[in-house]
Amino acid sequence: MSEAEPTIAVVDDDLSIRRSLERLLRSAGYRVTTFASAREFLERVASDRPDCAVLDVRMPGQSGLDLHGKLAAAGRDIPAIFITGDADFFTADRAMKAGATDFLSKPFDVYVLLSAIERAVAQGRQRRPPGK
Repeated sequence: MSEAEPTIAVVDDDLSIRRSLERLLRSAGYRVTTFASAREFLERVASDRPDCAVLDVRMPGQSGLDLHGKLAAAGRDIPAIFITGDADFFTADRAMKAGATDFLSKPFDVYVLLSAIERAVAQGRQRRPPGK
């Protein structure tokens, strides 16, 4: 994985959100992979490790919080930014206590998102063992 082009995984059941985030993040110099569900993410991202994951909180099936918990339980420490259209204190608190890098309410300012991703990528690279 190139230091110049971090990989960002976007997991959101809304196609328009996935497409707009993909365009935004690519224009900001990131490699982007998108997934319509937590299940698709888990099936397609076997050994690759994105530098950051942008996870929708509320999705059919497994939520972004469920996905984050599964990754943590499997020892896959991927910095996560949660996004949601239905923000509430308890969900935000749960996400932050679970180790989220940030929690953003839709619609969010793109510069706030880009800043959060930059911080998440930096934190993830600091925590990653050398050579991985």
